[in-house]
Amino acid sequence: MRYPSAPVRALTLTGICILIHIYARNPERVESGYSTQFYPLFGSFLRQITGFVPFSIGDIFYAMLIGWLLYALMKKLFRLFRKKEKETSEARWYWIWLSRLAIVYIVFNLFWGVNYNRTGAAGQLGITVRDYTVEELKDLNCVLLDSMNHNRAAMAVSGNRKKSKKEMFEHVSVTYQALQKKYPFLGYQNPSIKSSFWGWFGNYAGFTGYYNPFTGEAQVNTTVPDFLQPFIACHEVAHQLGYARENEANFVGFLAARASPDPSFRYSAYLDLFTYANRSLYALDSIAAELVRRDMSRDVKNDIAEWVRFSRKHRNPIEPLIRWAYGKYLEGNQQPKGIFSYDEVTAYLVAYRKKFGNL
Repeated sequence: MRYPSAPVRALTLTGICILIHIYARNPERVESGYSTQFYPLFGSFLRQITGFVPFSIGDIFYAMLIGWLLYALMKKLFRLFRKKEKETSEARWYWIWLSRLAIVYIVFNLFWGVNYNRTGAAGQLGITVRDYTVEELKDLNCVLLDSMNHNRAAMAVSGNRKKSKKEMFEHVSVTYQALQKKYPFLGYQNPSIKSSFWGWFGNYAGFTGYYNPFTGEAQVNTTVPDFLQPFIACHEVAHQLGYARENEANFVGFLAARASPDPSFRYSAYLDLFTYANRSLYALDSIAAELVRRDMSRDVKNDIAEWVRFSRKHRNPIEPLIRWAYGKYLEGNQQPKGIFSYDEVTAYLVAYRKKFGNL
């Protein structure tokens, strides 16, 4: 059997990439087809395969991939240095790498990436996400502050027993089951939530979790302060459910954590969302933002101080570069504000409160 030549194979795969891009340009088509028909079944199937494995398959996969890429690069540089490759093999090398990149693009989008182009949670909830006024932002800050203080106090009353990682991950499923009763489209079956092997690296690189679209696993950095982890886990599960954009994952993760009977989950969500909202307010009215922060309870202030100490301890020169690169990735996937896309959850909260009246 004769296989297609390298140029033919590369051009064919590139053509498939173009077709995927054309399909994804229509958000309504993506929402009604891929995101609500194909992906829920496929994502659940993928989680079923990886969920029973007690360790992170995705972390190992990425480590092997990075190792192989470094090996291939060094091998290529060595051969070029020794001048042992002819021009014909040089051209073939480029065609092969074009094919490999095209395959990655195709698999990434078929497995999950097309979700970046869906209409998403706003359409499903019937809310209109728009620019908000300073007064609406001030009001939101006060609401989030009250809930944050209340749930932090409730943690103290309940004894605030520290959950094991397994218990925390199991409770994430409980929160989504509770949320599913209100919003059936947010049902979560076949859990696959793992502690990332690379948490120590994440502390220096600036990430607290990630979703692996090739294995379907939600990866959580469980080396960060405990009070941050429940919301991180809920956020990553939102990615598993097909909410690819960071503002939507924040919003869906918030809805799930808020539905939890556990005050530590609710507190984790309100603390994170208050941070975004207060930062947005500070950019518009720094005095008002500072006045709101003064009303934080002592326990909340202590937690934030611990969070700041943890961040400063892991500050390093490469983090800004990694954040810049990740921001460019987000910009290339329907999130023009890059790394600040996380903050855009504030607009979702304002819109949700305007329609439903509570947070």
